[in-house]
Amino acid sequence: MTSIALPPLDCSETRPSLGERLGNGAVVVALHLLLGYAALYLSVKNDLIQLPPSISVRLLPMMEEKKVEPPKPLPPPPKPVRRPQPVQAQPVLAVTSKEPSPSSFAVAPQPPAPTVQPIAAPPAPPAPPVAVVAARFDADYLHNPKPVYPALSRRNAEEGKVLLKVRVSAQGTALDVAISKSSTFARLDKAAAEAVAQWRFVPARRGDEPVESSVIVPITFALE
Repeated sequence: MTSIALPPLDCSETRPSLGERLGNGAVVVALHLLLGYAALYLSVKNDLIQLPPSISVRLLPMMEEKKVEPPKPLPPPPKPVRRPQPVQAQPVLAVTSKEPSPSSFAVAPQPPAPTVQPIAAPPAPPAPPVAVVAARFDADYLHNPKPVYPALSRRNAEEGKVLLKVRVSAQGTALDVAISKSSTFARLDKAAAEAVAQWRFVPARRGDEPVESSVIVPITFALE
């Protein structure tokens, strides 16, 4: 048989060292201290927790319900007292007399009723006269031409003022031209009358109605 030689075992490797055993012992001691502190903390905390105050419950006696009485009915209104009406005496229509009535009588004639004359109404006051606005010849929109100065009158240095009385129709035309005051020169009077006979006028008005009227037109001839 063959024999196998085994190497010798080293027991020094399997045994823990002294340092390891001290470290393990320190861990165990620390765990015991931690557990003891935890137990002590829990006991102190339970002592510090206060129980809530007790709540007392008391039953109150039930209040009796008040009985509500129904409203009393109102008393009936008093009946009106009827007063007896006084008995009126019946009028006496006729009274019979035991004395004998006369057989005939006479009635005095009444005086005639006075005749009433009707009162005449006062006459209505006359209407106030309506003002008449005179005719006009100097309005700018009429465009009336000026009389022509006669050439012979200029040569002879004839000057003067003519007053013409013009009868104006309701339509504003000259119906008649008459010399109210002469200029002492026949040529000047004729020239003024011929020119004014062709003019247009603003007719006179009575209220809003145009009426026929007369107007004085002055014409002056003067040499410059």
